[in-house]
Amino acid sequence: MVLITGFKGKNNSSGVLAEQISSEHLLLTNSFVGLRKDIDSINKEYDLVVMFGIDTKLASSVRIEKLASIDNENRNSALDLNRIAVSLNTAGLSAIISESPTACLCNAAYWHMLDRFSGSAVFIHIPPLKYTDEDFVNKIKTGLQYILPTYDQCR
Repeated sequence: MVLITGFKGKNNSSGVLAEQISSEHLLLTNSFVGLRKDIDSINKEYDLVVMFGIDTKLASSVRIEKLASIDNENRNSALDLNRIAVSLNTAGLSAIISESPTACLCNAAYWHMLDRFSGSAVFIHIPPLKYTDEDFVNKIKTGLQYILPTYDQCR
């Protein structure tokens, strides 16, 4: 099974997207302590976690995070990120892979999720709500269909 995550907040595009694309979603608390509790409470029956977060500098593209780092300890995704990027690009989104972890809440969420699920997670930064219209959502859905063999289980 696949879990989709975003962050809480009615104007948070990551949470709105998670709710729109899957009934199997979790909205993470917007605090370091809260998100850690949220992640620790997840049932480990999931095979894969697809995480979304906002980058206000993005408008027409998405950024796939290769790794997360806390206190100089890196956690890397065990997924084929190149395949994910190709799938999203094929769906009509401009997707790049970043090898530089962010220094924010998204990084902490990703680090803990990678740790909890032994690398079976991916974090994708998306634009703010004003850029994530129905066309954007449909492109994300299409890209996920290409990359997630179990995606049908989470609709």
